[in-house]
This record gives sequence, structure tokens and C-alpha cells, in this order.
Amino acid sequence: MNALRIVMASAWLTAAALGATAIAAPASAAQSTAPATAAPGGTPASGQATQNPSDLVQQTAQSILKDLDANRDMYRKDPSKVSALVDKFLLPHFDTEMAARLVLGANWRNATPDQRKRFIDAFYHSLIQNYGNYLTDFTADRLKVYPTNVAPGEDHATVRTEIKRDNGDRVAVNYSLHKAPDGWKAYDVNIEGISYVRSYREDFGAQIQQQGIDAVISRLEKGEKPSEIAKTAKKS
Repeated sequence: MNALRIVMASAWLTAAALGATAIAAPASAAQSTAPATAAPGGTPASGQATQNPSDLVQQTAQSILKDLDANRDMYRKDPSKVSALVDKFLLPHFDTEMAARLVLGANWRNATPDQRKRFIDAFYHSLIQNYGNYLTDFTADRLKVYPTNVAPGEDHATVRTEIKRDNGDRVAVNYSLHKAPDGWKAYDVNIEGISYVRSYREDFGAQIQQQGIDAVISRLEKGEKPSEIAKTAKKS
């Protein structure tokens, strides 16, 4: 079992995306803040527009873990069912359009509405298809969520968490969220100082320049791993 892939999968899936490429940057120094108190399991409470971002991450993770603990064997036998788990608990709290817009960068402005929609759907489902099965090894003892203080009127926040590897080392994972009309939504994950949005923007940008956005979308729609598309761009 690749522990780093579990870290990456659980991190991105906890906000609804994941990249299992190798991370070599040094871990961020942990601040001396006590971890957030665990909230009751189940779906997030109402009033999400005023809910603290840390509570949202904590409660969403607990909802997933509750379902995983009850159906872990089923998910391991049929990893395709993980997609429904993600759609139910994670997707409502993740801004897929904002993430896709940031990943595409300038290419978003030049893309047609149909290309934008296809990219959002293809990128999301490619990540789930290729990395979602690693979520089945995610357990409650791997995650620690730290409190986040958000000043009145602030519409952006960072939630710090740590995810434990098999060897006991902890990986710093930070979620970037913004306040939407229906509550806080995540749009980026920063793992040990590396932003997934920035990484994929560089990788996809090079490939789009070489082959065009339709070629990248087509490869994602066929189920190719985003990391493999990035390797192709670097080799060319």
C-alpha cells in the first residue's frame, strides 16, 4: 500500500479532489494550536453559511468515515462505489468550477462553455476513478483538524490539517475555502507547501499549448490519470 497515495487521496477527497503525484517538499511546521474537537457524525448541520470552515471539514470527514466504517468491505470489493460516497458527502462542499477555472488559468478564458463543462466533469471523474479507491484505507486516527479563526466579513479561509502516514509521520495539508451564498466551499488543497491547483495549472498548461484543450479533455474523459498527462507534457 502506498501511504503517500492514501494521504493525497484522503486529503483531496476530504475536499473533493486528489492528486497522487509524489511530493518532495519539506513538511510545513505545525503551529502550537490544539486540534479541533470532534463533532458528532452524520451530515453537516444546517446554517452552513455561518459555519466555521474547520467545523465543516471536520464534520464532512466524520460523515465519510461513518459511512466507510459501515461499508468498508463493500467499497474495497467494488471501488467504483466510492464515487457515490464522494458525490454525497464531499461534492456539496467543493467548488469544482472555481478549482477548474484556477487550474486552466488563461485557458479558461479562451475555452467555450462546452469545453469548460467537459473539463470540469472529466477532471473530477478522472481523479475519482484513478485515486478514489485509496479512500477505503482512510481511518479516523489519520486525520487531525485544527481550529480556524475567521474574522467577521472575511470570505476566504485556510483550514490546517494533518494526515498521518503508515510510518507515523504527519503530513501538513491545508484547505483553501471561500464563502459562497450557500456556505464555505473548498477549491484548493496545499500538501506540504505544494498547491494542487498550481501544479495542475503548470502541467495542463504545457499540454494544452502543445495539443490544445480538446486533446487534454479527451484524454481525461478516457480515464487517463492527470499525472500521466503531466508526464507527457514534460517529455515533449
